[in-house]
Amino acid sequence: MPNAVVIQHVAHEGPGWLAEVLDDAGVAVDIRRMYDGAPLPAVGDVDALVVLGGPMGAHDDERAPWLRPVRQLLGEAVSADVPTLGVCLGAQLLAVACDGVVEKGAAGPELGLGPLTVLPGASDDVLLAGVPSSTQTVHWHWDYIARLPDDAVLLASSPAYENQAFRVGTCAWGLQFHPEVTLPLVAQWAQDDGDGVRQAGLEPTQLVGAVADAERTLLETWTPVLERFAALI
Repeated sequence: MPNAVVIQHVAHEGPGWLAEVLDDAGVAVDIRRMYDGAPLPAVGDVDALVVLGGPMGAHDDERAPWLRPVRQLLGEAVSADVPTLGVCLGAQLLAVACDGVVEKGAAGPELGLGPLTVLPGASDDVLLAGVPSSTQTVHWHWDYIARLPDDAVLLASSPAYENQAFRVGTCAWGLQFHPEVTLPLVAQWAQDDGDGVRQAGLEPTQLVGAVADAERTLLETWTPVLERFAALI
C-alpha cells in the first residue's frame, strides 16, 4: 500500500477531509505530529508528502524548530518528483523551499469563506483542471506568498493576494487556501483566533456560519481536487 506522510504542525490543524479521501483511495496516511516530537522521514521513504497549515510563519524556526528540516524535505521532494501538497503554511514553506518569498500580508488577513479565481494556466493542471474559474474556498492566513519560485506556474488568485495556488516541478502544489477543511476545524480556528478575527473587523460566528452555508458546494468543488491528488499516489 502506498503511503502519504502528512506533516501536522499544531493539534487543531489536522488533514480534515484529505485523510478520508486518501484512505478511500487505498493510501496509508502517516501523520507526523511535529508538535509532539515526531521524526521526519527520508524523502526516499515516502510515496507522497502533505504539509498542513499552522499559526506560525514560514521562517519561525525558533518557535517551531522543525520548520527548517521540513523546508529541506519539501525541496528534496520536488527534486525527486514525489507527489507533494502544501496547504496554507505548507504552501508558504514549499515556496520558500524553492526560493520563493513569504511576507506579512499588507492587505490584512484572509479569513473564512472567500472568492478564488482559477486562472487559464490551470486548464491542463492535474489537480485544478475542471474547477470553475470563479469559485469559493476557505482562507485562513495572515502571511502571504509575495514571490513565487522562478519556475512555478501560477494557478489561482484571489482579489487580495495573487499567489493562491501554484505548481512547482512536475507534481508539487502549493495551495494558500484550505480545500481539506471541515466545518469543525473552521469553528475551532474561529475560536482560537477570535481576537485576531475581531481586530480584522470580522465576527467569528459569522465566518463559521458562512462556511456552514457553503459546505455542500465546497465539498463538491474541492473533494475532486483531493481525489486527483490521491490518484497520483
